[in-house]
Amino acid sequence: MISASDFRNGVTLEIDGQVCQIVEFQHVKPGKGAAFVRTKLRNVIGGGVTERTFRPTEKFPAARIDTKEYQYLYADGDLFNFMDTESYEQIALTADIVGDALKFVKENEMVKLSSYNGNVYAVEPPFFVELEVTETEPGVKGNTATGASKPATVETGATLNVPLFVNIGDKLKIDTRTGEYLSRA
Repeated sequence: MISASDFRNGVTLEIDGQVCQIVEFQHVKPGKGAAFVRTKLRNVIGGGVTERTFRPTEKFPAARIDTKEYQYLYADGDLFNFMDTESYEQIALTADIVGDALKFVKENEMVKLSSYNGNVYAVEPPFFVELEVTETEPGVKGNTATGASKPATVETGATLNVPLFVNIGDKLKIDTRTGEYLSRA
């Protein structure tokens, strides 16, 4: 059990049946009245952020979040299959759990799966990936005065904006968190 007076950024708790992570906290001691703790909580599973105040004596159980690396195997319709490389156990996740986390991830790459009480709720791709450009328009000479960009499709089927000098067959380094082109690989 963690009391509100022991709150720290990043601590994960179970509050009213929800798994929440403390994003921000502040101990407030007003001149009149009792002290309290003002917090911003992010729902780990749903993703929403709420503000809430607590008395310093309130206690909440700590939530145990497990994060483990899995290998992304393949997509089969609405199911995405992953394998634990230590035990070779395979699990299939639905498209609503995966979302667009695998937008820039090729088959056989490693991803992190986050779970609470054995139920996977999030897929975290690697921060940077290298992908080959499969489709893009040729850059027109003379259009580079303002650092222009053009759309390009990479081997996973995702589309992103790249500089005009990028051609079909080029390998790109991409930031999966923002979906932005970083450099040629």
